[in-house]
Amino acid sequence: MLKIGLTGGIGSGKTRVADLLEARGAAIIDSDAIAHALTAPGGAGIAPLRAAFGDEMIDAQGALDRARMRELVFRDRAAKSRLEAILHPMIRTHIDAAAAESIGLYQVFVVPLLVESGQWAGRVDRVCVVDCDEETQIRRVQSRSGLTRDAVERIMLVQAMRDERLGAADDVIVNDGATTADELEARVETLHARWRELSSLA
Repeated sequence: MLKIGLTGGIGSGKTRVADLLEARGAAIIDSDAIAHALTAPGGAGIAPLRAAFGDEMIDAQGALDRARMRELVFRDRAAKSRLEAILHPMIRTHIDAAAAESIGLYQVFVVPLLVESGQWAGRVDRVCVVDCDEETQIRRVQSRSGLTRDAVERIMLVQAMRDERLGAADDVIVNDGATTADELEARVETLHARWRELSSLA
């Protein structure tokens, strides 16, 4: 089955693109959704995270306190490495299991840090980047999350630069501030048709 790696900076619109592809018959495997499930109340990641970082990193509902953890890993590289050592193997195991069970015209792996990880080049057949300018990213994230501009910019700093993502792309979907919903859907439809054709040849 054809495997597409879908990525893009925070606020680029990866989730919307994935939803449009799923509606067209693609099998979606979303690493962010898996990570959220692992760190939700009762998630498999909670116990090892509590052991590694203490009760203060678990909120009143029993989930990972994502805001507090984000602040910690921004200032402490060792903490970031410990967090990744706990979660990344678990996420990968769940991704592999979801992929093995998925049914669709082709598989789409939604991975925000696909380019940064350096681990996906051999796991997917094509990389698709959802692209928009940085000001649009900041505006969208602030609108949906209430984060300050500084907080959004710090998140962006740990992600690949826009040029680096585009340099790794086989396909690009532009979703900038001027893109209408209809235009985005048309761009997705064009790539969907191309990937269906490639999938039939695989």
